Amino acid sequence: MLRLLLLRHAKAAWPPGVLDLDRPLAARGQEAAVAMGNYIKRECFAPDLAIVSPARRTQETWELVQSIVGEVPSRQDGRIYEAPVARLLDVLQEVEPEARTLLMIGHNPGFEELASFLIGEGDMDGILRLGRKYPTAGLAVIDFPRESWAEVTRKSGRLDRFATPKSIGEGDDD
Repeated sequence: MLRLLLLRHAKAAWPPGVLDLDRPLAARGQEAAVAMGNYIKRECFAPDLAIVSPARRTQETWELVQSIVGEVPSRQDGRIYEAPVARLLDVLQEVEPEARTLLMIGHNPGFEELASFLIGEGDMDGILRLGRKYPTAGLAVIDFPRESWAEVTRKSGRLDRFATPKSIGEGDDD
């Protein structure tokens, strides 16, 4: 079985004159990233590989999560930034099968659309909440009864859960 952790970056600041790619995490985002890192560790979801958008807010989210879950091989992939579903699926399907649990950290609307594209069954409450809103620091945990990421296709996944800072009792969703 393969497991995908789709983590939307934590809440970012909007400093004047800063390009979107260079926006840092807000203080609230830093707290949410730590909360989600603790959640990932507590639930034993430590990834074998992390693929992260090059945006500063995603990199900072990863740094905070990694400081909690421990050293994990990671790589930056520019294709994740402002990516449509087809491009995100390409990135996912290229992952080596040795990475059984994959963490991707990126952006909306792409992550919400990718989750909806991949999920065929699972936690109905989570599916409904995900469909209403995929807030910053939201984490979709999707399992696939596949041997290779190349075999992951539309509706082939099962949503194990959809966790947000609010749903785990660690703040508000935005």
